Amino acid sequence: MRALLVLMLFAALPAQAIEEEIVLGLSQDRVAITSTFDGDDILVFGAVKRETPIPDAEPLEVVITVSGPSKPVIVRRKEKKFGIWVNVDSVLVDSAPSFYAVATSAPFNEVLTNTEDLRYKVSIPQAIRSVGADMKVQDAQEFAQAVIRIRKAEGLYSLREDTVAVDQQTLFRTSIEMPANLIEGDYKTRIYLTRGGRVVSQIVTDIDVRKVGLERFLYNLSRQQPAIYGLMSLAIAIFAGWGASAAFTVLRNR
Repeated sequence: MRALLVLMLFAALPAQAIEEEIVLGLSQDRVAITSTFDGDDILVFGAVKRETPIPDAEPLEVVITVSGPSKPVIVRRKEKKFGIWVNVDSVLVDSAPSFYAVATSAPFNEVLTNTEDLRYKVSIPQAIRSVGADMKVQDAQEFAQAVIRIRKAEGLYSLREDTVAVDQQTLFRTSIEMPANLIEGDYKTRIYLTRGGRVVSQIVTDIDVRKVGLERFLYNLSRQQPAIYGLMSLAIAIFAGWGASAAFTVLRNR
């Protein structure tokens, strides 16, 4: 009877309201990859909904991440032996986003503590997961760092500190640059509100990136009918070569 009474009391208590909640908007939630696609900018904006006045504590900060589809990556290290470069070590990076952008309203180490970063996997190194390497492999962590270094150089990984504008601790906005070398998939967009380096609210949405038109047809054909795709590619190459040869022949005889 006492246990039943305790349960009834808990049921009668009102649910604790979230003090700060994110209301999110995107300039577009779909990116179309065409033959002329050279990248795009996604405007991420929103507001903070409150049931109570703005807390008299640390200022509100915003962290936004956009992550592309993750796939395993095998990273190999080469060394020069007997005058030639050969693979000597390899490590499987279990999961690495094809694209990863982080935008913050202040320096990263001020908006998020190391503990919160470890919990929510926000920073670029935390977003990459690597399985255990062979005991013979030295400096295995360098393989994951190599993935980060290469993809930063390709414009696929970026940390953009102080690029999220926050007005009156209520409105926020930023622009995420999407490069031309995107792959298809759902790009997860996460928005975190933080105070004193701790996450107080979060929301997740997706941006759909897809090939359209002729690019979509050729992509599907190469995956679903590789033999037909190969024969068509060969026919186009033969026709293009014959056409170029015929054109040069006509120009030479003039």
